[in-house]
Amino acid sequence: MIRRHPGLVAGGVLLALIVLVAILAPELFTVDPTALAPARRTRPPSAAHWFGTDMLGRDIYSRVIFGARVSLAVGFAVAVLSSVLGLAVGVLAGFIRALDAVAMRAMDGLMAIPPILLAVALMALTRGSVQNVVLAITVAEVPRVARLVRGVVLSLRDLPYVEAAIAAGTRTPMLIWRHILPNTLAPLTVQATYICASAMITEAILSFIGAGTPPIVPSWGNIMAEGRALWQVKPFIVFFPAAALSLTVLAVNLLGDGLRDALDPRRP
Repeated sequence: MIRRHPGLVAGGVLLALIVLVAILAPELFTVDPTALAPARRTRPPSAAHWFGTDMLGRDIYSRVIFGARVSLAVGFAVAVLSSVLGLAVGVLAGFIRALDAVAMRAMDGLMAIPPILLAVALMALTRGSVQNVVLAITVAEVPRVARLVRGVVLSLRDLPYVEAAIAAGTRTPMLIWRHILPNTLAPLTVQATYICASAMITEAILSFIGAGTPPIVPSWGNIMAEGRALWQVKPFIVFFPAAALSLTVLAVNLLGDGLRDALDPRRP
């Protein structure tokens, strides 16, 4: 049972609002985020352009709102894919001793490379797209999930009720399904929230350095990259997408902290 926690409520409400804004992007008084208007370039925030315009005259408010879709899609997709793949590797490595050494050495090899560098290297081998960004970040995040799940499985494998199930002749797939997987869901859920936040930051970094989504895609990293040359004279071009990214990551981290405390059986 999930106990109510202030961080869980605050993070959940804030994240729900951000997701709602992303879903309703076309209805929230936005214009085409890719429409060029050179005559209105670098205009400050006003009633006509709430967040101002960039160096090509595009409406920053519209680009930030549509950029929420990219960041949330990348964050959620990476969290789901890395959780599923890491869960499979971790369970097999923790429960089947013959696979432990091989699987964990492979995970250690991936973890030896900083996630950003690994993602940049993988993106260098492919073309820039949202799908490839998701795959590159997922590869970098799977080892973290696998090691977490393996640790949980190792602590469960020698418990009396698991040994009793083995002695009763329970087949390995059913044993994992009934006794192992349910006990990995709580830590895996918490880890997934942190991976979601980390993936959004990594996507913004990749886009900022030109190794992520194509420039035509209105992502927060692309907006900040395009506005960095004018940071000293037109800081609003970078400020609004950076604030949106920070607020979204804060919401996800609050949700993760709340889930960690709410799902911890040792806490009153």
